[in-house]
Amino acid sequence: MKKPSLSQRRRLIPAHFQPLLRALIAAAGIGLLHTGTSAQTAFYATPAAGQIGPPGTLLRSEPMHWGVPPGAHAWRILYASTGLHGKPIAVSGMVVAPDGAAPATGRPVVAWAHPTSGVVPRCAPSLAWSAMRSIQGLPEMLARGEVVVATDYPGLGTQGPHPYLVGASAGAAVLDSVRAARQLQEAHAGSRFAAWGHSQGGHAVLFAGLMAARYAPELQLVGVAAAAPATDLETLMRDDFDSTGGRNLTAMTLWSWSRVYGAPIQAVVAPSAMPTVDALADECIESIYDVLRRQHTGKGLAKTFLTVPDITRVEPWQTLMRDNIPGPLPPNMPLMLVQGDADTLVLPQVTTSYMRKLCARGSNVTMLTVHGDGHGFVARDAAPQAVGWIADRFAGRPVRNDCAAVNVAVTS
Repeated sequence: MKKPSLSQRRRLIPAHFQPLLRALIAAAGIGLLHTGTSAQTAFYATPAAGQIGPPGTLLRSEPMHWGVPPGAHAWRILYASTGLHGKPIAVSGMVVAPDGAAPATGRPVVAWAHPTSGVVPRCAPSLAWSAMRSIQGLPEMLARGEVVVATDYPGLGTQGPHPYLVGASAGAAVLDSVRAARQLQEAHAGSRFAAWGHSQGGHAVLFAGLMAARYAPELQLVGVAAAAPATDLETLMRDDFDSTGGRNLTAMTLWSWSRVYGAPIQAVVAPSAMPTVDALADECIESIYDVLRRQHTGKGLAKTFLTVPDITRVEPWQTLMRDNIPGPLPPNMPLMLVQGDADTLVLPQVTTSYMRKLCARGSNVTMLTVHGDGHGFVARDAAPQAVGWIADRFAGRPVRNDCAAVNVAVTS
């Protein structure tokens, strides 16, 4: 039987429950990315280390047919990147390219970085039935003649664990996805690219911006657009801990970092809470039903979770958080920040604080505030303006600098 669409599923929910559902989505701090996953296949199997090749090597590709926008073609890709300890790893993702003739210099590329979808391999966006809908602004970007490449991040799709909110890992995966897209001959991708991401993806594209000149000097990054980016992990883990979304985020981070860094999770999480943390880590965040299920799974954490009053002051977690906070981008790198003023997960004042730091260092920052938006839908709602801003960067148009509108004085 044909799988019902997201809109059809929503119609099954009584109208008087819709406001509650929207509130739950906002509280969970997520977006509705897609409507279910397909089974993993041999496509995602990682080659032997000696067969992976240099970072950005396209290891394999296969056409995608489900949900591809009209006038475009799409491929699932597996490519080489750099692991946390400098070892070669394989990362999966997607490439979507418009049909028709390409410029002689190749099409401009937009690297999309997705928000939180989970921390286990089956939660990769490229496995989703509605994978294309997870890329915010995709139709507009294709209409402008841009190639879109969307990394899954390490450990999603491919063998885990997924390094959740680990900046160097995500930044490398974003940059190497552009390299891989350029090797897909049918896409005709050029060397000029922009990076666009939401939430976890906003964190990823900021790290890509920090790393680009050193890690991928053959590419030309024209700008970074980040919606509700995770710029201050200490605030996320401390000030948001009393919210459902904050506890979900903290649980996934601790679970992931205990595996990728070997940090002692048992020293900070109550034994009675560990089954809940493990259960949350095993759940993907893909549909409205996942939001409701996570509300049920994680409700016990409101009573019993951490054994320490402030995780941000306990080592090694404190150092790991600080290591994964993105610093200011190079002053010559145009940046667009998007923020919902009703966001209770990535607080507006946190994004404004990050903006002030960049402005104080001479950056050109464009700020877009989406009134009434929480965390989950801000990238969707701001996509027309964000992809328009990206198109202006490819066209070499002047950057609107909103730094004059904020107090740029910083104390650090």
